[in-house]
Amino acid sequence: MIDDLGVRAGVDGRVVRHSVGDVRPHAHRHVELEVNLVVCGTASYLLGDRRYALTPGTLTWLFPGQDHVLVDESSDHVLWWAVFRPDLVARLATRPHARRLQDEDPVGQFSRRLDSGHVRRLSALFGDVRDAETVDDLLVNTGLAYLLSSAWRAFLDSDDIVEGVDLHPSVERVARMLRTDPDAGDLASLARAARMSPSHLSRIFKAQTGVSISRFRNQERLQRFLQLYRGGRRTTALAAALEAGFGSYAQFHRVFREQTGRSPSALRTAAADDDLSLIRGPR
Repeated sequence: MIDDLGVRAGVDGRVVRHSVGDVRPHAHRHVELEVNLVVCGTASYLLGDRRYALTPGTLTWLFPGQDHVLVDESSDHVLWWAVFRPDLVARLATRPHARRLQDEDPVGQFSRRLDSGHVRRLSALFGDVRDAETVDDLLVNTGLAYLLSSAWRAFLDSDDIVEGVDLHPSVERVARMLRTDPDAGDLASLARAARMSPSHLSRIFKAQTGVSISRFRNQERLQRFLQLYRGGRRTTALAAALEAGFGSYAQFHRVFREQTGRSPSALRTAAADDDLSLIRGPR
């Protein structure tokens, strides 16, 4: 699914600081090139049929042709993410060592751990560009260009490659089923599709993705709720929650608080403030 990341007209990208508790999106892709830098805590990316562990100082590039979803965040997880429009990437990534940044889905490993000096400098740069968004578009675009070049140079300077772990084909099959339809059968039905026993599927799914099947399912339901509730339709939170697959408002309220650390009433505050960052996780 191609997502709109809300990049404003007139600017070449966007920078966001994500903290644990922000609602994570479903598996998706977008036309912009993305880079993430983990500040603290841990998490994992499911990227196609592989899982990548994110630890402090991990810099990860995500390309337009790659479906990805963030899972298994620790309670102290914080990361920066930035996205860059294709036109900006095409203008900057012209030298041989950078041309891979123009690819849709390049072959190779694009997650590396940086040393503390690079992490401090890049973190400060992410913050400066984010802060410039309220000041001047020319300043933002200049900063985005510098951030893109600096992050790629920091990546090349590191030889600490984060190796992805292959997901078991049955785990990938079940994850895809739940991404397509969070209500795609109970555990027994999923186990039959995976050709495993329910107990074995539960164990291997949690071990490989970092989250239980029920938590993964609820993450997808919660994302569907957000699309319904904040997608321009006139609907109540209760109606959107039921349509998203929650059995009751009480279940929705519990899951929302568990996964965001907030009450659903925060959505009304966000709407009043026109602040979508409350419910957007990293892309």
